[in-house]
Amino acid sequence: MHDVAELAGVSIKTVSNVVNGYPHIRPITRAKVEDAIAELGYQVNISARNLRQGRTGMIGLAVPELSLPYFAELADSVIRAAEAVGLTVLIEQTGAVRARELEVLSGQRRHLTDGLVFSPLSLGPEDTASFAVDFPMVLLGERVFGAPADHVTMSNVEAARAATQHLIDLGRRRIAVIGAHEGEEMGSATLRVRGYQQALAAAGLQVDPALIGEAGLWHRSTGAEAMRRMLDSGVEVDAVFALNDALALGALHVLHARRVAVPEQIAVIGFDDIDDGAYSSPTLSTVSPGREEIARTAVDLLVARIAGANDALPYQQVVSDYSIVVRESTAGAGSTTLAVDLAGSAGSRTGAL
Repeated sequence: MHDVAELAGVSIKTVSNVVNGYPHIRPITRAKVEDAIAELGYQVNISARNLRQGRTGMIGLAVPELSLPYFAELADSVIRAAEAVGLTVLIEQTGAVRARELEVLSGQRRHLTDGLVFSPLSLGPEDTASFAVDFPMVLLGERVFGAPADHVTMSNVEAARAATQHLIDLGRRRIAVIGAHEGEEMGSATLRVRGYQQALAAAGLQVDPALIGEAGLWHRSTGAEAMRRMLDSGVEVDAVFALNDALALGALHVLHARRVAVPEQIAVIGFDDIDDGAYSSPTLSTVSPGREEIARTAVDLLVARIAGANDALPYQQVVSDYSIVVRESTAGAGSTTLAVDLAGSAGSRTGAL
């Protein structure tokens, strides 16, 4: 900057004002500085600027595993939302291991970032106190509610109820659910199974335990295995609600191998609206949970906390919109998106925690 000032015949302060976009500079002076910058190839030292401001210009994103398509696509959405406000994203993969998730909250890597977007999977309600950290953080997911942090989550119960209702509206009455977690007190599986049960009850249908398929991590392989067990048990099934799209794709694979016609014999719907679902055969009906909205909202809340703009505000919980995407696995050829009203009100829901 000193060299630029000397070549342009101005003060270092004037060069700083030009570089930082200060508006009240005479055009001739600005032109002289810009010419000197071009001639010398000067570039702003972002690291030095961030050090002066006490910032790194990076935020963290901690997710269970990037091999799950939803989290890979969520990471992509967070990266694009962060880039739009000039931030870089440092991604950590916890593997849904408790010790590694605790490390995310207390580890030395935190000094590399200005804040954290965190989707825990192993930690639960009993760990709420561990989230009382001294850096800005936004939580994602359904494992921990009421922590001292802003929280962006999905309409899990309502969306699962709508997905099940879509199958009921098709005339299906023996609707299986794949991906349940026995003994889970709080999490996506618990909430989505609750929505499934609510839809059945509202339609006057009994919940048959034989139609609730357990699965561990929600991968294609576990979806295939759950579907295989369901078919081998001999239980009557005319529709499947898979608790995520990876499970649904595994189920579709088994149904295809068993020569079961989809959707004529068994209709299938998933949850997450990952890209792969639009290219499966048949294409996969699904719940779109508002992934772009979740990413954008999380980054916006985190940036506000980093800047101190929300320091006087209570922590916020934001619930994203969702929609049902109807494709061939429930409706034959063609694809439509059904926007679903959230308990009678449109738009995402925000409230103080």
